[in-house]
Amino acid sequence: MSQKSFASSADLADKEQTLEVLGDGIYALTAEGDPNVGAIEGEDFLVCFEAMATPVAAREWLVRLREHTDKPVRYLVLSHYHAVRTLGASAFDADIIVSHENTKALIAERGKQDWASEFARMPRLAKSPESVPGLTWPTLTFTDRMTIDLGGERGDLVLQYCGRGHTEGDIIAWLPRHGILYAGDLVEAQAALYTGDAFHHDWSTSTLDKVRSFGATTLIGGRGAVTHGRDAVNAAIDQTRNFLTVLLAEVSSVFQAGGTLKEAFERTHAALSPRYGKWPIFEHCLPFDVSRAWDELAGIERPVIWTAERDREVWDQLA
Repeated sequence: MSQKSFASSADLADKEQTLEVLGDGIYALTAEGDPNVGAIEGEDFLVCFEAMATPVAAREWLVRLREHTDKPVRYLVLSHYHAVRTLGASAFDADIIVSHENTKALIAERGKQDWASEFARMPRLAKSPESVPGLTWPTLTFTDRMTIDLGGERGDLVLQYCGRGHTEGDIIAWLPRHGILYAGDLVEAQAALYTGDAFHHDWSTSTLDKVRSFGATTLIGGRGAVTHGRDAVNAAIDQTRNFLTVLLAEVSSVFQAGGTLKEAFERTHAALSPRYGKWPIFEHCLPFDVSRAWDELAGIERPVIWTAERDREVWDQLA
């Protein structure tokens, strides 16, 4: 019997990218549900947020950014360790690559496996994969909070760890003077969540509470359009929380009743699909989301490393 392809492996059409200027020297690039990236100008330097999946893809983003600024990249900030966020780093020629200390540890522990896993699952994002020189290694890490003085009258950029969520190393970037928050994959705006490496309980409660506490009026999520206005920002956070809450409740119900992983997937799919089913990457992510939630309920504290073989096993079992 032939294997069913991963949902995203057949999604090869280019997505339209939109570059928004959110303020003086503040940029976001979105792409119809593909991973978002951003940049913030300092007085005489740039801070770039996220690196994209390959140097070739990153250079295309930098060409668009260079239409607005020619300042050198001093800081490249990685919100977490996933390959599609980190492996394009060499294109930025950044002086400093910043992440949470957990992200650096995760790259060492499972970076190679994640690279193989993600490029197989989502080949369209891996534009010219041969251009990746190797794993990306942060050169500066922190545990709780780091502040970058942007210089002049530009104020500060605050990098903050909000707790375990999408991974155990996610950070956000906050511009208090402008009320602008780059949330990474802790918040998605009208895009489904990938939770295969997540800590669902922490993420859906204290971590999102912390993200909401910033009171942002503009939010750039990990995927989806830029969200404008306090009410819309809170709605994006709430929809992320609701996805997690429903996922946990449905998987837990089957788990506690002694059911099977397949039953948990089917029940969760039925519960989430009316609201989230037409959003980007829903079908692709859900088998891996349910598998991780099931593991958490079984007492597996840290996510099991995803390998290409484990990806296929879970996909064939659930998709």
